[in-house]
Amino acid sequence: QVQLVESGGGLVQAGGSLRLSCVASGRTFTDYGMGWFRQAPGEEREFLAVISRSGTDTYYADSVKGRFTISRDNAKNTVYLQMNRLKPEDTAVYYCAGGRVARTTVVHAYDYWGQGTQVTVSS
Repeated sequence: QVQLVESGGGLVQAGGSLRLSCVASGRTFTDYGMGWFRQAPGEEREFLAVISRSGTDTYYADSVKGRFTISRDNAKNTVYLQMNRLKPEDTAVYYCAGGRVARTTVVHAYDYWGQGTQVTVSS
């Protein structure tokens, strides 16, 4: 089992930035690719970004490419999502997820999920 705990969400004005963190525990962190997803009310869970086990490969959804950056620190068992130039439509609950994945955007391919952290962007 892998436990994932997100933090760093909050309320920010449009154009601002936030950095989300996700700390993993329970199994070998470097066994897993890590992804970030989000879910707005009434919407399906949306893929945002994924990073390889070593951190050398990343892949982004078109909706966040150039604004969001995923990274990981394997020494700290932590994956990050730096979010810049935030927009009101970025408002959602943000989740990190882990799995034996590469450039995988599909929700059910991920085995482990955090509880989510709320991000609200005001206009």
